[in-house]
Amino acid sequence: MAFDPSAAALEGSGVFGLPHSEHEAAVVLVPVPFEATTSYGGGASRGPAAVLAASRQVDLFDIETGRPYEAGIHMLPIPEHVAALDREARASAAPVIAAGGAANGGAELLAAAARVDAASDEVNRWVEGEVRRLIATGKRVGVIGGDHAVAFGSIAAHAAAYPGMGVLHLDAHADLRLAFEGFQHSHASVLRNVMDGVPGVTRLVQVGIRDVSDEELAYVAGAAGRVIVHHDALLAAERFEGVTWAAQVRRIVEALPRDVYLSFDIDGLDPTLCPHTGTPVPGGLSFQEACALVAGVVKSGRRIVGLDLVEVAPGPDGDEWDGNVGARLLYKMIGWMLKSRA
Repeated sequence: MAFDPSAAALEGSGVFGLPHSEHEAAVVLVPVPFEATTSYGGGASRGPAAVLAASRQVDLFDIETGRPYEAGIHMLPIPEHVAALDREARASAAPVIAAGGAANGGAELLAAAARVDAASDEVNRWVEGEVRRLIATGKRVGVIGGDHAVAFGSIAAHAAAYPGMGVLHLDAHADLRLAFEGFQHSHASVLRNVMDGVPGVTRLVQVGIRDVSDEELAYVAGAAGRVIVHHDALLAAERFEGVTWAAQVRRIVEALPRDVYLSFDIDGLDPTLCPHTGTPVPGGLSFQEACALVAGVVKSGRRIVGLDLVEVAPGPDGDEWDGNVGARLLYKMIGWMLKSRA
């Protein structure tokens, strides 16, 4: 039976209700249900399933990017071995987080943190391997988290394929802490780990930041221009004085190299759009502002080489709003990625 893009999605259909196999799809999504180091609200490990379910309600024609579905989009099955690692690692992480960090306890907490790091390292290696495999077959790849720590393997794999690339990081948090709470692979350390450990990334440009520590500010100051932070409050203050978002987007994008990886923590949005995300912060981008920023990358002539969407968390009572916003944001990101590489 021929696929009808205007029909209702069938129960059990693929992401966005699409019928494409991995082989047929130009874009392949890797779900990573892992959130071991989440230090406030939980639920991000259920993000891939929430995005998948909500995606079946997304109409497939997009006024800005056309018909991304025609290229083929496929999500890999949610990996049970990663979900099992998540359950084990969260159990080990719980007493460490409750104590305020591994350094606040004895050998038992240090051992627990080491177990979490080992599980996180295993997830990172699996993600990097899967993404490398897919890139090698000509796919455009997106990772769906999980907490932000799961993006490390994807960024590393893309940097190996596209050396010299930049990362455009949309987030409420800088994620530049060193081994936060004693976890080497903390969600709060992922971009620090990237900038220190992935030499293929030449520049990190952060947008929407509104929670940042003295440690992170010192790191940015010592990064010799490799890290550029656009604080949400300062962007808003400029707009209050009449500077347009379009002008700000052009300035943000100017600092990026030709090849750009999008790392999007959904809490970079206004928290009314993602109320159940793990660490919501007032302020942030509207949906339209976020989409205009992604569009601005492509309109500048730059190429989006890969992406991740993390920290989507459904409500505890099955509230689908976060998944709905995440799915629609994901479709926009995929559409612009495809347009940038046409």
